[in-house]
Formats: sequence, C-alpha cells, structure tokens
Amino acid sequence: MMPNIQINLLAVAIAVVAHFILGFLWYTPLFGKAWAKEMGFDPNAKPPSGAMTKGIIIMVVGNFFLAYVLAHNMAVWNPVTWGQTSTMTPASLAGSSAFFTWLGFFVPVDLGVVAWEQKSWKLFGINTSYHLLSLVLVAMILAYM
Repeated sequence: MMPNIQINLLAVAIAVVAHFILGFLWYTPLFGKAWAKEMGFDPNAKPPSGAMTKGIIIMVVGNFFLAYVLAHNMAVWNPVTWGQTSTMTPASLAGSSAFFTWLGFFVPVDLGVVAWEQKSWKLFGINTSYHLLSLVLVAMILAYM
C-alpha cells in the first residue's frame, strides 16, 4: 500500500509566519540581550538594513523548509496516511513529532555548539528551548489545520 501524503500548504504558510514571529520575539525582546552577550555581539549594535533584509529572507526560506518537512514527516508517521485507523489526537501527533524531531536533530547540533564551538550552556538553553518551542508551534499549526 502506498501512503496518501497530503500537505496543507496554507498550514505550512501560516506556520512559517508564526515561526518567524516567534523567532523575532524570542531573539529580540525576550532573550535578545542575553543571546547577543553569549554570542559575543554588542547587544546595542544595529545591523545594516541590507544585512537585516538578507537575514529575513534566509530565515523565511529556512522556516519554510522546517514547516514543509515537518508536515511531511508528521504525515508519514500518521497511521491514517497509510489507510489505517488511529486513536492519535492532533495534539499527541504534534507533540510527539515536535519532541522527537527536536531530540534527534536539534539537540545534537545544539550540544555540538557547546562541545566544539565552546559556546556557553546559557546559549545552549536559549537556543535549544527556542528550537523545541518553535517545533511545537509549527507542529500544532500543521496538526490542527
């Protein structure tokens, strides 16, 4: 049996925007100064507008890849995609997808930053908690739309 993978592109688009807003809030008013200090940046310095525009474009593209691939992975692991019945709720599908994606793909990279780039555990905490929260946000949007 072949899976019936359907990806809701409207949900992906909404997830991209929500992820972008979360990133702005996380790395600006919530943890911007602490993150900049841990990265060795001047927290009061403003990047040139060209750098901001380039960063925004790259971030939107990255957010799209994350949302689209997570939607695909969620569909593949959903028994309904394979023509079977499921007792899985959208919340449990989203939560397990977000958690295991974070644990298997984000945490190892974040740990590598501490081990090999000699960044602080504080920076690890800021970044890895953002990665988990962003995955949960995106997965919830994808699961409920």
